[in-house]
Amino acid sequence: MSARLLVVEDDRSLRTGLADAFDHEGYNVTTAEDGKVATELVFSRHFDIVILDLMLPHRGGLEILKDIREHGLTIPVLLLTVRGDENDKVLGFELGADDYLTKPFSLRELTVRVKALLRRGKINPSGSRTENPVRFRLGPTDVDLGTFQVSRAGRIEALSSKEASILALLHRWGERVVSRDRFLEEIWGEDPFVSHRTVDTHVLNLRQKVEVDPKKPRHILTVHGVGYRLQKSIDS
Repeated sequence: MSARLLVVEDDRSLRTGLADAFDHEGYNVTTAEDGKVATELVFSRHFDIVILDLMLPHRGGLEILKDIREHGLTIPVLLLTVRGDENDKVLGFELGADDYLTKPFSLRELTVRVKALLRRGKINPSGSRTENPVRFRLGPTDVDLGTFQVSRAGRIEALSSKEASILALLHRWGERVVSRDRFLEEIWGEDPFVSHRTVDTHVLNLRQKVEVDPKKPRHILTVHGVGYRLQKSIDS
């Protein structure tokens, strides 16, 4: 089964062009021309990635993105922005966007970025899983990076793809310190619109899901002036 894409773009020619291009690449493509239709589709069907324009009729892209994350959906979201909307780009990342492209963009670059996001989510264009899922425990919290979920005492919380990537990087480094620069390099890439604040915001949100007391974290620990490290076992 092909990977499922939702392309949300109000410009008819661009929307049609993207749909045709991704269909040719072997994806299952659905399109929406405004924010209202996009919202209905996101919450009524399953998609593997959303390509989301920010400037839309009825509902803006950032409002849709906020709804997606607040409802616990972990779909990778790639934003399409116009040049100069720096504040929207920063806010987009803080709301849980996974990537962005500035218009005008090349179709080749968009295709490469979509494939990269699907790889991070362990899905290739054919829809098959490509990696073994990683599971581990943080105290009473069970972390399952394969399903983008954490659970504790019967309560399940969904992880965004960025939150899962942060946990995966911390897990890979054992209990060594991961610098904020390392997070930016490996998870966000060379992007001028993300900063150390972006990392801190995502870690703060992540602690709400994995820590028993987020105000007194015992597993995702701050190393002041450097970054964060993962503490799996806790001495009683």
